[in-house]
Amino acid sequence: RRRAAEEAAREVRPAEPDDDATRRTPLVPGARPSARGPLPRPPVSALSGLVLGSTGERPAVRAPEPPARWDDEDATDRHAPVATGTARDEHPVTDEHPVTDEHPYTDEHAYTDEHPVADQHPYTDEHPVADDHPYTDEHPVAERHPATGEHPAWDQTGGLEVIGGDDEDERGRRGRRGRGGSASRGPRRKRRPVTILLSLLVLAGLVVGIVVGGQWLIDKVNPTAADYTGSGSGEVQIRVESGDSLTAIGNTLVSADVVASSGPFVDAASANPAAAGIQPGVYSMALQMSGQAALDRLLDPASRLFARVTVPEGLRVDAVLQRIADNSEIPLADLQAAAADPAALGLPAWANGMLEGHLFPATYDIEPDQTALQVLSGMVSRAEQTFDSLQIPEADRLRVLTEASLVQAEAATTEDMAMVATVIDNRIADGMPLQFDTTVNYATGKSGITTTSDDRATDSPYNTYRYAGLPPGAIDSPGEEALQAVLNPTPGDWIYFVVVNPDTGETRFAVTAEEHAANVALFQQWLRENPGD
Repeated sequence: RRRAAEEAAREVRPAEPDDDATRRTPLVPGARPSARGPLPRPPVSALSGLVLGSTGERPAVRAPEPPARWDDEDATDRHAPVATGTARDEHPVTDEHPVTDEHPYTDEHAYTDEHPVADQHPYTDEHPVADDHPYTDEHPVAERHPATGEHPAWDQTGGLEVIGGDDEDERGRRGRRGRGGSASRGPRRKRRPVTILLSLLVLAGLVVGIVVGGQWLIDKVNPTAADYTGSGSGEVQIRVESGDSLTAIGNTLVSADVVASSGPFVDAASANPAAAGIQPGVYSMALQMSGQAALDRLLDPASRLFARVTVPEGLRVDAVLQRIADNSEIPLADLQAAAADPAALGLPAWANGMLEGHLFPATYDIEPDQTALQVLSGMVSRAEQTFDSLQIPEADRLRVLTEASLVQAEAATTEDMAMVATVIDNRIADGMPLQFDTTVNYATGKSGITTTSDDRATDSPYNTYRYAGLPPGAIDSPGEEALQAVLNPTPGDWIYFVVVNPDTGETRFAVTAEEHAANVALFQQWLRENPGD
């Protein structure tokens, strides 16, 4: 019957050329298979036209045909369904290869059997279908092209296994997984180390805040619960830093076990206006004192441990170091070693490495744990602060300091200082040498109010008898009054001056040489009256 139908179809349907360059050969699912086995497969030569196209050009796009419906009632095998509709094509295409037994041809009119075979037992995977009247062929169709990866294969339902179909399915599955499918989850997002570190720091800060805040709250709510009683016992030293608040001082006392908590001390100090006068420094305290007792000890001047050293104006560096050593626990050797390294002391560049004049005269409180370097550095810093407060330009500081040291050495009173500064300016302006005995003594390392002819003959840039103008640097440590005198000299024409009475410091100023000679005679008279001086 199948062969008769195929021959009839060939007579009815005209042959047309296959335009495989623009169309695909449709797969007609309406043909009823002639046997239960898989349908024969087309030759490989036809695959290029069926799937990829024979010319390599892009095929024309066709609208998809509606799928055929299958009638299970007329089917003899669920794997060989019978089409109930008709496959219609306005432009039927003929194959390059005529239909043979190997390639059964399908007609527009699906083949039907007048007496369809009914399956008594529907086909399942476990029980193959048993047919009462199975169709047999004396010459069964041999499968010349087994379904392998090399050739496309016909499946049992008549569909063509298209080349690359499996790859497309696999890509589709991968795409679904990549788009968030449940088949494969992406790697979990790793936390960055920086985030973890910041979290730990925040947590640590919260813990510290809770502890400190809780302690503060306890002290405020019940201050007497964390307070010792009495004046304590033993001895311990604590330091009050400059700018410390009452709370900061209280925390220092707690750290040294002077008080049990800062609350009672802060409350007592807040109620006493004298607490504002607590000075920075080292204090001798007892252990386990009450807050009130600790406040009383800090307000007692005798509790403060320091060496108070007063450096007067007009001293040279060597004399300053000796005074500090004599009035503190710092050895003279340590002070001399520190003075030998001016750069370590913070000496400004314009000083040209000369420490003279930069150990500012003032009163210093030297604490027990201070070093020579710290003490001398503080004095240099004090001098710089004075220059800044007087608004002395940096370019003029060496000249002002040097001239002020001469004024400090020659004048006895503040009034005389401004007049001596005028004499210096006038003599320099006239090109006259200063002829100060104090500069000669500095050059020779001597001291006193007089010089000899040999002293005045000393070849030194500090010898103002031999060299005009100011010496290269200061000859002592001038105070703020001497600096002010140089900055604001008294107007006048004086060119000469002399101290006529060293005991009282009386000084005479003169404009002419004759006036000056008369004043010098008064000084010589004082020397005769005081031969030992």
